Amino acid sequence: MTTLPDRTVWSMIRAERAALADDLEGLTAGQWATPSLCDGLTVREVLAHLTAGASLNTVRWLAGVVRCRFDFDRQVAMRLAEQLGSGPADTLDRFRSVVPSTTRPPLPALAMLGETVVHGEDIRRPLGIRRDHPVETVTAVAEYYRGTDLVVVAKGRIGGLRLVADDGPFSTGDGALASGRTVDLVMAMTGRAACCDELDGDGVGILRGRADLR
Repeated sequence: MTTLPDRTVWSMIRAERAALADDLEGLTAGQWATPSLCDGLTVREVLAHLTAGASLNTVRWLAGVVRCRFDFDRQVAMRLAEQLGSGPADTLDRFRSVVPSTTRPPLPALAMLGETVVHGEDIRRPLGIRRDHPVETVTAVAEYYRGTDLVVVAKGRIGGLRLVADDGPFSTGDGALASGRTVDLVMAMTGRAACCDELDGDGVGILRGRADLR
């Protein structure tokens, strides 16, 4: 795997954020309240979560961790609530304001790209919105997730399986096969069981069964 320079990754992040903001213009109140692919969160709440991640530097992240007594889920919920705003239009405006941001918690830039792509799909898919992500972007995300369980279990979820993209160069592992679009492989790698419906191969059932790994 070729390591991408951070400036390239941040360019990808900005493009993904801008595309997501454009896709969400004109949603109805009911659409904003649609359950996302993130358990227990609406599409509006997931967008606020993305805004929080782009607004939180290491110092603020650590302060929040201490404030929440090292309850990381509580910290995430607190920061999400801070970015919801007064209504859906405000939530979207807040997200648009962080499109160019390079602020981040103590995570690599590739992790931020993964969060942006995956949560963008968490939002779009229940709304019936499709994005054809640049193949180099989703390949970079897939390459990152295949080697880490940071933030979300991914490497541990695909052990003993072979994943092969049919729209780009990504492939990894040995064993039962799961193949499909790179973005669908990424979503399955990060525990979105519903996205396994888009994949083919005798490893798909195994991957689906591991969706609950944390």
